[in-house]
Amino acid sequence: MSKFLPVDEQMDLLEKGAAEIIRASDLRERLEQSRKTGRPLRVKAGFDPTAPDLHLGHTVLMRKLRHFQQLGHQVIFLIGDFTSLIGDPTGRNVTRKPLTLEQIQKNAETYKQQVFKILDEAKTEVRYNSEWLGKLDYEGTIRVTSHFTVSQMLERDEFHKRFQAEQPISLHEMLYPVMQGYDSVALECDVELGGTDQKFNLQCGRDLQRHYGQKPQIVLMTPILEGLDGVQKMSKSLNNAVGINEPPAEMYGKLMSISDELMWKYWVFLTDLRQSEVAGLQLQVADGRLHPMDTKKRLARTITAGFHGEEAASSADENWARMFQQKGESEDLEEVPVAYADLVGPSGAPGGLQIRLPKLLVQLGLAASGAEASRKIAENAVKLDGEVATNALIPLATLPARLVVRLGKRAKVAVIT
Repeated sequence: MSKFLPVDEQMDLLEKGAAEIIRASDLRERLEQSRKTGRPLRVKAGFDPTAPDLHLGHTVLMRKLRHFQQLGHQVIFLIGDFTSLIGDPTGRNVTRKPLTLEQIQKNAETYKQQVFKILDEAKTEVRYNSEWLGKLDYEGTIRVTSHFTVSQMLERDEFHKRFQAEQPISLHEMLYPVMQGYDSVALECDVELGGTDQKFNLQCGRDLQRHYGQKPQIVLMTPILEGLDGVQKMSKSLNNAVGINEPPAEMYGKLMSISDELMWKYWVFLTDLRQSEVAGLQLQVADGRLHPMDTKKRLARTITAGFHGEEAASSADENWARMFQQKGESEDLEEVPVAYADLVGPSGAPGGLQIRLPKLLVQLGLAASGAEASRKIAENAVKLDGEVATNALIPLATLPARLVVRLGKRAKVAVIT
């Protein structure tokens, strides 16, 4: 009897959250072969240690690696310490500032500490691409790059746009997809995971494997996860990220600030629930058997527990409820749905995307105009969940989904959607 699950059961988990598989039929075929021979697939995902901390957006790929690992396959967590010297041009309209070797090594160590919050350390192969790329001499580099043309490189979206706009493209940037492709040759990969923005790089791996007499790897791509604002991709530089090392209460609170629509994407990409289970939750919310708030709280608990443990997640849940839900005054107040998009203020300030309190007061009908609302805030006449509001801007990350807003003797509950 095979040690691997039937292929249909494996595909049910592996296809969850996948934006594109090149090709799904090939993956199915290779899984069948794996069951017959007992040989696990070699599956890798590469991460360049360009920053010291990982956020939930990075964990989408790690969780998919975990799925392969749970199914008995060999996963490779590849640290791109050599490719970090080049800098991935993906999504960039200017050349990346190169990191020092010391910065890269320091960041790589923190990556190793963080990734095992998701992957099983005992079953994970950790590799550094300097093992083989650092040994390529001029002859080796020439032989690898000879399999690609300049016109192929210029087909890449980022390079094409910069070329058309007459913006500089450094020669070393064109080496990046080639070097990433060579990683797959060196590791003899069956499958490589990456975001949809990595498609060109991932295809380079398939091309190079053919040139070196290997079966081309299967490419499994996941979508880019939106950050807390639900608009732009999760990024610390955009102040819309949830770091996996953040304290439990902070992580829980940020997750409770997301929209109901975004919540379902987080269920798909940031938990181990199967697609059918997520669909079941959506159906229960749609027909009124489950309240969206309860579903979001379960999501926040699930994700927080994954990084900090059940006890810490429960404590964060209880603290959040004490702060934002257990307010006796809110029970008989009118609830007013308010779209956070209608309240958004400047995002460049420290703390990231922010909500304008004067706009919220007007939306709730507690103030006739923004000027009146600003004046009342300055007079300390506005309270949020019982606390005097001293600032006209509220960081979106700290904004609860249900907020008691009081101006003088009048109060309403803002249900942020």
